[in-house]
Amino acid sequence: MAKPNYSFEKRQRELAKKKKKDEKDAKKRAERDAARPDTPTTPDAAE
Repeated sequence: MAKPNYSFEKRQRELAKKKKKDEKDAKKRAERDAARPDTPTTPDAAE
């Protein structure tokens, strides 16, 4: 019988956690940007 590859399982869990965190951060960033549409996106636009 094959033994479990715990390193692979741990890596998969870490990747899933990172992906979920990145999606959450992207959603928060999009909501924050939608709340302030009047701010310029580039520093050159402020001049």
